[in-house]
Amino acid sequence: MADMTSFREAVTAWATLAPDRDLAREVAEELAGELPVRTAVLLEGPSDVNAVNALAASHGRDLATEGVCVLAMGGAMSVGRYARFLGPSGLGLRLTGLCDEKEREYYARGWAGADGDPQDFFVCEADLEDELVRALGPDLVKELIREEGELRPLETFLRQPAQRDRTAQQQLRRFFGTKKGRKIHYGRVLVEALTPDRVPAPLSGLFAIL
Repeated sequence: MADMTSFREAVTAWATLAPDRDLAREVAEELAGELPVRTAVLLEGPSDVNAVNALAASHGRDLATEGVCVLAMGGAMSVGRYARFLGPSGLGLRLTGLCDEKEREYYARGWAGADGDPQDFFVCEADLEDELVRALGPDLVKELIREEGELRPLETFLRQPAQRDRTAQQQLRRFFGTKKGRKIHYGRVLVEALTPDRVPAPLSGLFAIL
C-alpha cells in the first residue's frame, strides 16, 4: 500500500545517488500519482523535520494525509537536486521549505533551477533553533531543559570559558548542538511549548501556504 514514507524513501534514494537511480525515480513517480502528493517541504535536517511535524500535530494536522511530503535533505547544498526532481519542472509538486540565513543562496538557486516560486521558502535569522529560543525566551527554554532532565549538562556547558561572552540566546542555541540527537529532540520540545502568538515568522509563513 502506497504511503508517504515509501515516497520519501524513494526520493531520498534517488537524490543520494543510489545504485539504481532509475528504479528509485520510477518508484517515486508512481507513488506520487497514487498518493497523490501535492507539496514538498524541503528542510536541511531531521531537527527541522521534527519541529515542522510537531507544529502540524499541535494544529491537529496530518501533513502526509494532506499530500504534503516533509523531507530532510542532509544539508542545504542538496536543495538544487531535490528541487529539480520534485518541483514544477520535475514531478510537478509545489515547493516550500525552511533554511538558515547562511544557506539562503543555495535555496534561491535551487528554486530558480526548478521553476519554483521564490516567495515559497522561508529564512530563519540564524537557524530554526535560534528562532525558537527567541520566540520562547531564554528563561522558558531553560525551564524546558530542566524538565527534560538536562539542567546539569546545561550548567556544566555554561561554565565553559567560551560561553562567557555569549548572550543567553547564543548559549542555548549552541547547547542544542553539543550532543548527537539533542537538536532533533528539542525541535519537538520547543515547538510544543509555543503558544499561537509565539510561532516564529518562518514557521508561521510555511504553514500559511501548506
